[in-house]
This record gives sequence, C-alpha cells and structure tokens, in this order.
Amino acid sequence: MSENPLHLLMNPQSIAVAGANNNPSKMGTIQALNIVKGGYGGRFYPIHPVEKTVLGCPAYATPEVLPEAPDLAILIVPIRAVASLLEGFGKIGTKRAIVITAGFKETGAAGRDMEKKINEIADRYQMRFVGPNCMGVINSGISLNTTVLATSREPGLLGFASQSGTFLSQTLPYLNKRGIRFSKAISLGNEANINIVDALEYLGEDEQTKAIILYIEGIREGRRFLDVARNITPHKPIAALYVGGSASGARAGLSHTGAMAGPDFLYNGIFKQAGIIRVNTIEDLYYHGWTLATQPPMRGKRVGVMTNSGGPSTTISYTCDAVGLEVPRFSDGLQNEIRKHIEPHASASNPVDMTFDLSMNKLALTLPEMVMKSGEVDAVVLHGTMMTGYLKEVYPTLKDIIGNISLEDFLKYGQMDRTIANETFKLPSKYNMPMLISSFFDHEDNYIKGYQDTNTPVFYSPENTARALGSLYLYKQIKERAPRKEAALPKIKKEATEIILKALDNKQKALDEYEAKQLLACYGVPVTKEALAAKVEDALKTAKKIGYPVALKACSWKIMHKSGKGLIALNVENET
Repeated sequence: MSENPLHLLMNPQSIAVAGANNNPSKMGTIQALNIVKGGYGGRFYPIHPVEKTVLGCPAYATPEVLPEAPDLAILIVPIRAVASLLEGFGKIGTKRAIVITAGFKETGAAGRDMEKKINEIADRYQMRFVGPNCMGVINSGISLNTTVLATSREPGLLGFASQSGTFLSQTLPYLNKRGIRFSKAISLGNEANINIVDALEYLGEDEQTKAIILYIEGIREGRRFLDVARNITPHKPIAALYVGGSASGARAGLSHTGAMAGPDFLYNGIFKQAGIIRVNTIEDLYYHGWTLATQPPMRGKRVGVMTNSGGPSTTISYTCDAVGLEVPRFSDGLQNEIRKHIEPHASASNPVDMTFDLSMNKLALTLPEMVMKSGEVDAVVLHGTMMTGYLKEVYPTLKDIIGNISLEDFLKYGQMDRTIANETFKLPSKYNMPMLISSFFDHEDNYIKGYQDTNTPVFYSPENTARALGSLYLYKQIKERAPRKEAALPKIKKEATEIILKALDNKQKALDEYEAKQLLACYGVPVTKEALAAKVEDALKTAKKIGYPVALKACSWKIMHKSGKGLIALNVENET
C-alpha cells in the first residue's frame, strides 16, 4: 500500500512560505510567525519578491533560488500568482503544498478553471497539495501550526479533519481555554487534490491520535470513505458533524468550498454502517471527540451523578436517560456510607445532591472515589460550584467587609490541598472509569485547570456532559457489533455502461425513469413491465402486448413531478 500523501505534508523537515512578509497586517505574516515562533524545529524559507529578510530569516525571491527543495510549500498569495509559484516549486522537486489562497472553484467557472490548472501542474510534478481555500494544518507532535491563530504547545490526542477553515483556526482560543488539544488537524478547503478521505485514512493510522472528529459539508468518494471508516472504528472512535443535508446547508456548502452535499438519510446510513457517531453541533463535535480521545472505555451504562446543586443533577439524569444511559438508585449500603459525608437533608440515592456544600474534598475526591470503587456504576459525572471560581465571583461583593485581603489570598480559602487534588485527578486512570466534570464557573479555576491538564473533560453545560458520555457508551456498542463481511461490488455490466454513456452523450444531468429502471434490471432488480414509445401507434402496440389496463406516463429526465403537470394517466383500459 502506498504511503498516505499527508504523511510527508504533516511531517516536513523544511518549509517554504510564499506570502510571508514583514507587514503585520498580512495573513501570510501571521501564519509564518506561527511556524517560526510556535516551536517548529525544521528549516524555514520565506519567499518574497522584494524583501531580503522576513521575520529575521533570509528571504528568497522565487522557489528556483532556494538552497534546497523544501518538503512543504505554503502559498498565501493573490490567486494570480498561485499557478506560477506552484510550477516553480514543482520544478525544484517539492512534493507537498498547502494552498491557502481562496477564489477558486467556490467562486464559479473562472475559479474552476484555475483550480483545474493548479491540479494539472501538481500532476505534472507528482505533487500533492491541501486546499485551495483552506487554513492550513496542525501537527502538535512537531509543534507545527500553519494557521492564523496560536494553538497549545501541549501535544493533544484528538485528530480533526475539517471542510471549514474557521472551525480549525478561529476556534483555537476557545479550545485552548477548555483544554481541548489536537494531535493533528487538517483544513481541507476545496479538496482539489487531497480530500477528507485521505485525511481520515491518515488520522486512522496516526498513533498519537486516539479519536477523530470530522466536519463535513459533502463527500465525493463515498464508497472509499465508508471502507476507510470501517477499518478505523473498531480500534479508534470517529465523530462527525454533517451540515449539508438541508437545502440551505447544501447551498452554503457549494458556495463555501464547492462541496456537493447529499440528503441527511444518506449520510445517516453511511455513518451507521461505518460506526461513526453523528453529533448535531460544533460544540458537541469538539467535546464528544475530546471525551472519546481521553476517557477509559465504558463497561456498561450505569452513571453516578454527584453535584452540589439540585437543578443540574436533575438535568444530567434526564439527559442520561435520553441518550440511553441509566442513573440507578444506589444500594442501601452505599447510601449509608455517602450519608456520613453529607448534610442530613441532602440526597444520597443517585444523583447525590450535596446541596450548597462547597467542600471540594467531598465533591471531587471522597464521594467520587466511594462510588467508583463500589462496583455500582460505570462512569461518574461531577457538577459543582468550583470553590475558587465561586470565591472569585463573590470577592467584589465581600471586599468591603473582609478587610485588606487581596484576591489572591482570598482565593486560598477555597483551594484544595495539593495532595488531595493530585489524587482527585488520578481517579479515572486509578479505576479505569470515565469521569466528566461540569461547572458554570470560570474555566481558569485552579481545579478545572487541574482536570484539564490531566485530560479530564470539563464542560460548561450539564446536558453536554451527559450527551458526551452517551457518545462514549455508543462507541462501546459500536465496538461490540459483530463485524459483517460485505458482499463484493458487482462488476459493471456492458448494458449498464451503455445506458450511462448514452445519457452522458445526450448531456443529461440525470437518468429518466425508463433508463433508471433498465439500469436496475441489469443487476437483477425487479422492475415493472414497460416500454418506451415515441409515437401514439407505438404506444398502442406496446399496451396491447403488455395487456390492459396500463399506465401512461411522460418520460423525461427534466421532469421530476409528472402528476402535477397532468402527465400521468392511470388504469387505461383500452385503445379509446
């Protein structure tokens, strides 16, 4: 099997950036800075027609004068310059490129012609490229970030292939604050060359990537996508957000990246067959993916819920039920042990509602560990008023009556003992059990940062927490499904080929009803007895041969709804 084209592109020893310059308002400057300042250790060559140095590095006027053929060329230049630069890199032997520039297929006929041209150049030099109209890639394993915004330098576990550049780049600050880190991330743009199936295959093979998320507007290689995904999901989870199923979504995708969408039911079928978990929002895509990448597998569907607030405990329980999980009542013995640590009026049954008890030791360690080692649950969800987050919010209100106590000292009242905190963060690995956290408070809270740093997902929403746990349980079911051996695709028959070729010769955009039925008949699918008649006399002869009563229909690939146009006659009993 040949090497995936993304392997070299994601692991270059040397990079040239055409469009890098010293003007801070230029996109190329920002993306080049993220490479140079982001920790990438390979060789870096800025390409600029005038500047002698760019960002402190020697600059080169054209690819042809570079001291070597870089492994990767990145083009962030006006569209009129893309083809000549790509040709220049091809001539010196560069085999991988990222074309950031937009204005190609997504803009219409002229853009399609230009996209075809750069593909022809790439083919001529055996070059593969991502884009155009994309935002670049991230490989945290080698500190490579070619996007416009900085990302965490901590290596992540989540692989991302996206047909939206924004969802890879502009979301980075949002994701960094939430502790969600990518192993590899690829913005695919128009997919003129390397497509989402190549990206999925690459992420499936990548050892650093523990789970994969996909943002999809349309898939061109449906059969290959299904085969690749089927090979991945038994050992690595995939979650996907598909947005092209509605008329407006399909129209937006076509103008965005030129993606051709399909109906929701089609993608639902593909995802189900492939074992892909479908989510409904971009936030769920990130959080469910992060949960799938970081948490131990679920052994069953029983969930223990601990909170210091009644509303979230009810919401979590309700959502768990909705996604196929259970929040079982704890045994009398376990409840008796829990009651030793909560107020008399608090609930110990599951969910455990501590009421307004701000003891972080109880919420974060004592009760979760008691429940995890009981054998009565398969996962734990904690929702709480994180103490330092709470104190930070009430400090302005209390400032006038607590004297000269600084915010920093005031927050110390709510900090958990570091030894206890460290034990808390080890609970999922200690018991090999998922533990998810939900809190409305500041995600810079010291407890929350501790959870994030040890790969325990922290959510703002109780519902999202339970839904993510539902995806984790769904993946357990996916893995348990007995693999089915798929029947080999039938060979294309000569008669079927002739039907398709004839339609293409006639410049048809679809088969008409008669042609479609004849195509199905080639493969043994039962169809109605019928014939095509060009004249009334032919229709009469055919009707007599078939036998009355018959149906009479107009036949044209251009007419989708015949009955509304009066072009169908049913139960025709004779010639008159």
